[in-house]
Amino acid sequence: MSGKKKLFWSLFSTLLAALSIWAVLSQSKKWSLESIIESLKNADPVWLCLAVLGTVFFVVFECAALTRILKGLGYPRPFRRSLLYSTSDIYFSAITPSATGGQPASAYFMVKDGVPAGAATVALLVNLILYTVSLVILGLAAVIAYPSLFFRLGLAAKILIGVGFVLQLGLTIVFFILLGKGPFVFGVLRRFLHFLHRKKIVHRLQRKLDKLDKAQWEYESCAKVMKGKRGAFALALVWNILQRASQLSVPACLYLALGGRLSGAGPLFAVQCLVVNGYAPVPIPGAMGVADFLMLDAFSCLGFIAAEEALRLEMLSRGLSFYLCVAVSGVITLIGYLLLRKKEKGVETP
Repeated sequence: MSGKKKLFWSLFSTLLAALSIWAVLSQSKKWSLESIIESLKNADPVWLCLAVLGTVFFVVFECAALTRILKGLGYPRPFRRSLLYSTSDIYFSAITPSATGGQPASAYFMVKDGVPAGAATVALLVNLILYTVSLVILGLAAVIAYPSLFFRLGLAAKILIGVGFVLQLGLTIVFFILLGKGPFVFGVLRRFLHFLHRKKIVHRLQRKLDKLDKAQWEYESCAKVMKGKRGAFALALVWNILQRASQLSVPACLYLALGGRLSGAGPLFAVQCLVVNGYAPVPIPGAMGVADFLMLDAFSCLGFIAAEEALRLEMLSRGLSFYLCVAVSGVITLIGYLLLRKKEKGVETP
């Protein structure tokens, strides 16, 4: 991604974040940013610290997953180096549509660390697969543990979560079909492109075939690696599940920090597992606006959180687990990039 595009998406995402926060706060005259921050001063410090740790471990567990995957590929890297892979992925995924900027940014730092471009691509593809699988697992676990939660949500929220879950599940199935039957599937896709080209529906056929060839190479490389290192990637899946769970636990911890009942923590965590499946596929930077709507609807429909309190909890949860996390990840990524550039200039100087 060029510097101009990075700047554009950074500014656009900042504006979108401001609009999202304004839209949420405008729903109530009782709460403002000042009053919400003030409520933190009276919060239980233990649960508040656990909420902060949930955000921290969101970054740490992705570091652990990428470290494990790279080691499985034969390119072990220190955990501290994986921090940049993680923060760059988190930051650029949050400010670009459909998280398209995260993987290229993470791959950039991997390559600079001596990881071959092909290995970096496979590592990030494996992590993407495991990330998607982890969302499906958490969503299914929430439905099993609290089967009635989904039906308490509003119609719009049900549709978003239902469609999102089906998409995530579909992607998971497609991933594993491609890993097992890649040559057959890509062969069908190749013939389909030729058919569309003959019908004048698809143009620039060779460019699309080249992209398909590249995708096939990535998936076939990924399949070979995963078949030979099942134990390593099973552990990487555990790290991915823990990564998502740590972030999704933030609202429950904040609810308890603000004086909520312990019995409400379980349903809060479960409904977050549903909500994340609803906004994860949304092609808006950070799913801003959509995630806020789903969280507000979910908190309000639980029955033990008043509408006004739901707004406060949503603002604090989203502010800590997303906005602050992205901002800190961006700062760490920038510092890492500047240090890398300084090191490269030092090497180039005779």
